[in-house]
Amino acid sequence: MNYQLADEDSFFVAGIAVRTTNQNAKARKDIGDLWTKFMTENIQSKITGKYNEDIYCVYTDYETDHTGWYTAVIGCRVTEVGNSGMFVALVPSGKFKIYKPGGKFPDCVGDTWMHIWENGANRKYVADYDLYKAGAKSFDETESAVYVGVEHD
Repeated sequence: MNYQLADEDSFFVAGIAVRTTNQNAKARKDIGDLWTKFMTENIQSKITGKYNEDIYCVYTDYETDHTGWYTAVIGCRVTEVGNSGMFVALVPSGKFKIYKPGGKFPDCVGDTWMHIWENGANRKYVADYDLYKAGAKSFDETESAVYVGVEHD
């Protein structure tokens, strides 16, 4: 699977979070439930100081690697960290592999992560994220990218 390598600046994402693990498909359910809450409760509208309307899903606070516990945060990039009642995650600056999922959305994002888990050498396990660009004409046409923090290529 092709990717680009890029240096990214640090930023904050404010939103809602869940502590989960990929073991026994727990993350699939937990993150799915988090998405449901994010959408049905219109969490995006409650986030102040948004950089733009893009949505992020940040994976951080890794216990070990992709087999251990981590925190998933769904929210928006913010210009300030003072978001009342929101979980705020820091995505530190660093080198990232950027994957552009291809195929049917949202399955293509899951397929991309399966590839990353199977071929994840040099990962930092500090903060990774999915970016979902605002402005899609339909759910199926959502433009996404997966950013994986790495030590080096």
